[in-house]
Amino acid sequence: MQYWLVKSEPEEYSFQDLMGKEDDIWDGIRNYQARNFLKSMQMGDLVLFYHSGKEKAIVGISKVVEEAFPDPKGADGKGWMAVRLQGVKALTKPFTLATIKEDPICASLPLLKQSRLSVMPVEKEVFDHILVQTQ
Repeated sequence: MQYWLVKSEPEEYSFQDLMGKEDDIWDGIRNYQARNFLKSMQMGDLVLFYHSGKEKAIVGISKVVEEAFPDPKGADGKGWMAVRLQGVKALTKPFTLATIKEDPICASLPLLKQSRLSVMPVEKEVFDHILVQTQ
């Protein structure tokens, strides 16, 4: 199993939007590195859901329920991909960007060095630590 983080502006698509559905397509990603990460996602992988914008916090956990397929919005022939995610649960307390920056265990998160990347891998140790900190 692998672990991931996806980012979204909550005004555009929030974790609550995902939880309100059985599952949903994670599409519209237009960055080659993020696309490659989408291609690496496998069924059952767990995904931290990060709200960017004003909130700047990890707010929930989702899981991959369908592996990468051609993005239905990507008709430009550049090979954009999408996955299908299902909401698992909202975190009891959000894990803020400020907390992430101060926490040495989170130092390896790509979020800190590649802040514009919308899909990124998360090490198991970091994923587990975030879960413990948000209970």
